[in-house]
Amino acid sequence: MKKISNRTFAIARKEFLHIIHDPRSLLIIIVMPLMQLTLFGYALNLEIKNVDLAVIDYSRTPQSRHLIEQFDGSDYFSVSYYQGKHSEIEKLFLKRKVKAILVIDQYFSRNFQRQPVTSVQILVDAADPNAATLIKNYCNSVITNFNQRYGGRLSVPFDVEPRIWYNPDMKSAYFFVPGLIALILVMISAMLTSLAITREKETGTMEQILVSPIKPIEIIIGKVLPYILMAFFDGFLILIMGMILFDVPFVGSYILLILLSTLYIITALILGLMISAVVETQQVAMMAAISATLLPTVMLSGFIFPIKSMPILLQYISYIVPAKYFLIIARGILIKGNTFWQLGTQTFALTLMTIILLIYDPVDLLPF
Repeated sequence: MKKISNRTFAIARKEFLHIIHDPRSLLIIIVMPLMQLTLFGYALNLEIKNVDLAVIDYSRTPQSRHLIEQFDGSDYFSVSYYQGKHSEIEKLFLKRKVKAILVIDQYFSRNFQRQPVTSVQILVDAADPNAATLIKNYCNSVITNFNQRYGGRLSVPFDVEPRIWYNPDMKSAYFFVPGLIALILVMISAMLTSLAITREKETGTMEQILVSPIKPIEIIIGKVLPYILMAFFDGFLILIMGMILFDVPFVGSYILLILLSTLYIITALILGLMISAVVETQQVAMMAAISATLLPTVMLSGFIFPIKSMPILLQYISYIVPAKYFLIIARGILIKGNTFWQLGTQTFALTLMTIILLIYDPVDLLPF
């Protein structure tokens, strides 16, 4: 056992020395994350549709129903009624069942007819500040249309009083920093790991490894161990920089984030090993890793583009993108303080992916 540990450590040390002496690897590990953190600091305004809107109608009058119909008839909202307790509406946000809540009080109809100004309340989940801004604007637009149609009964149009939860200042960093962590982890774990094995093939050093007494599992562990450490280093770097420079909050559990990040890294490592097993050159490995991990993470995970606004085919494809689930985990822990049970669906999805990938044992796929 001691000999096995020494051999594995020797391979890991060799890989680590290669990383710190390779300018391309250092560029990917250190410079690129900092550049991405800076670039993604700019807010992205993108159109979203089918926003899940829960309605709490205490008035239950023709006037309140007309207002609800305006929301229900819009392409931007998918309306549902909430019948639970008002004190428990936060659970709708924690469980990600809705993105906004419309509250109509019991005196709405009376105020609508008698008072110059009538108020309704709209609660918005601002874990994604760009989406929250758009949702608030959509709500204002719907109410403006309602006033134009029924405003003759009012001295002036009634007011909207939005309350922004989780991100009251609407900072875009709250949105992009967790997403950037997911992107960096998959980039380091999958892309650089896929290059680790193919580099041995391309440089011809694979034959030297084959004639040594090292076992395949020792090679795998020794190769991926430095990249696991590098992935955690980069994730920690982005998180700390985000908290210091952009005041990103951390209201959840550090231990839970570390555990679920480890699960996500393992999934990405297996993908990287599978890529390295079926390609022969670093160039092909790089292209395959980008196509299989980076592009889906950016385009199909909800990192930038809302999944519900995508074509239905791409929405189905997004279910096999690991970053989709880790984004919910990272944003939930950092911004909302979600617990393990509230993130159970995402944790189960990542675990299931890892198990399925492990069925196709990467060690058996590798040519040694």
